[in-house]
Amino acid sequence: MIDPHVHIPYHKIGDYLNYIRENRSNLEIYFPSSDLDTINAGDIKKLQTSLDYNPDLSFHGPFMDLSPGAVDSKIRTVTIGRFTHTMDIAEVLSPKVIVFHSGYEKWHYAHRVDIWLEESIKTWRPLISRAAETGVKLAIENIFEDEPSNLELLMKELGSENFGICFDAGHCNLFSKVPLEQWLHSLKPYIIELHIHDNDKTFDSHLPIGDGNIDFKTLFSVLKNINCLYTIETHTPEDVLKSMQRLKEFLSEGIS
Repeated sequence: MIDPHVHIPYHKIGDYLNYIRENRSNLEIYFPSSDLDTINAGDIKKLQTSLDYNPDLSFHGPFMDLSPGAVDSKIRTVTIGRFTHTMDIAEVLSPKVIVFHSGYEKWHYAHRVDIWLEESIKTWRPLISRAAETGVKLAIENIFEDEPSNLELLMKELGSENFGICFDAGHCNLFSKVPLEQWLHSLKPYIIELHIHDNDKTFDSHLPIGDGNIDFKTLFSVLKNINCLYTIETHTPEDVLKSMQRLKEFLSEGIS
């Protein structure tokens, strides 16, 4: 039985704590850089205490302005520092997966995926080693990619059971220039988490399942035999509940 995680920024947990506790929600906690600037060991202990119903956890690392494949070594140093801080917190709260963004945009790299790949490897290798030591998995999320080859290259090059893909259905629907089936064929062996939200191909609107035009039937059918974490990425309690119900309907039909 799939029991999805619900995405929530760290600084919003206090606003929804009663709801979270009442529903005994599994959480994907997002740590933006602004929260990492202020968080301390006492805050993490307080969070751990407040989640005393023992939920499954995953993390979403910071991403704004960061670039794990940066050519500028100082930009990569800052990026690694932010990622390392997120992993420090993971050693206390023990999430199953930490999601990070790939940082790849083909126009930014002038279609030179080899440059991005070379610098990305320098970033991820030591982080993967640490992940293996602590028992957490790192998942790289598709964002602006319009086809999956760069992510497939990264997975093949680094080949680790602690390193995989977070497949974001909404981003694929918005940016992809190839069919969903091509993404799933290329990345299925590496997918360890799904980000589930909907849109109509015009904006990253994070709608509930079924309120846009993503082909969830195909998505869940192709991925029905893989063991991965499902995360609902809608932005209100009402939309979370709607997505939960619609996901349950897909699963009850035997699609996944």
